[in-house]
Amino acid sequence: MAVRSEIYVDKTGLIACTNRYLNTKQRFICISRPRWFGKSMALHMLAAYYSRGCDSKELFSGFEIEGNPAYGVHRNQYDVIFLNMQQFLIRAKNQDVTDYVEQEVLEELREEYGEFFSSQEEKGNKPHSCVIKKMAY
Repeated sequence: MAVRSEIYVDKTGLIACTNRYLNTKQRFICISRPRWFGKSMALHMLAAYYSRGCDSKELFSGFEIEGNPAYGVHRNQYDVIFLNMQQFLIRAKNQDVTDYVEQEVLEELREEYGEFFSSQEEKGNKPHSCVIKKMAY
């Protein structure tokens, strides 16, 4: 198994680093690397760790993050929005990419939080404005 080989590099320290910045002014984190340097892998790992939709206790068993004091505090506690911008660029075709991303994200949010969207629309609010405000603060 490659994970247990001598050449595997445990990147779960990124989770501990991210945990330190949650609920701080530095909470907006950009993970930028050159092509083919593991951005997608890092994002999949972060999504698996934070997402309520995934029970990742066993997945991270035996890795560096498991020994971190904050490991269980944040694991699988959040609603995660995972955006693969490369896929949006491919699928947008002739449509404006920003409009396409907004359309796709709102569609998924409606599927997940339909009741919230309906109540906001009844109040005359644009639901996506409320979601964006809530996420930013």
